[in-house]
Amino acid sequence: MAKKHDDGDRRLKRKEYEKEIGRLQGELCKLQDWVKYRGLRAIVIFEGRDAAGKGGTIRAITERVSPRIFRSVALPAPSDREKTQMYIQRYMAHFPAAGEIVIFDRSWYNRAGVEHVMGFCSPDQHEKFLELCPITEKHIVDAGIILIKYWMEVGQKEQHRRFEARIKDPAPAVEA
Repeated sequence: MAKKHDDGDRRLKRKEYEKEIGRLQGELCKLQDWVKYRGLRAIVIFEGRDAAGKGGTIRAITERVSPRIFRSVALPAPSDREKTQMYIQRYMAHFPAAGEIVIFDRSWYNRAGVEHVMGFCSPDQHEKFLELCPITEKHIVDAGIILIKYWMEVGQKEQHRRFEARIKDPAPAVEA
């Protein structure tokens, strides 16, 4: 039975959560077999607010599947060399081959959000990104890659609670 919290959020009890995660991980194992058998290529993008649970979700997804099929990518800030390349170029090096699923913990959308807001890209670079991104994604999909995008966020109260928990214990926590 889901338990209701002060913020109106309904959460599963730990035992129910673990049972459901186990069931869903079993489904992911079936998915990986299908992707490998069919030679499919997929990109899954997780974007969202800090402390929204992206890392925990990716950990839950990849916990029981083969790292040869499911690969997680979290790129650091671009190097000086990468800053001189086409913006999407450093992501393309991680795109899937047949029978693979690549999960991006944040993606090229940083250019539209974080980089723009923080002043890490010029207004011209931002505008060019907004112009080219839909065209680039169309080429990705037209090339046969399945592209799935998720946006994750939590309320400010929960985000604050998670930031406080990180200060007390910087080790990644699994949200349930």
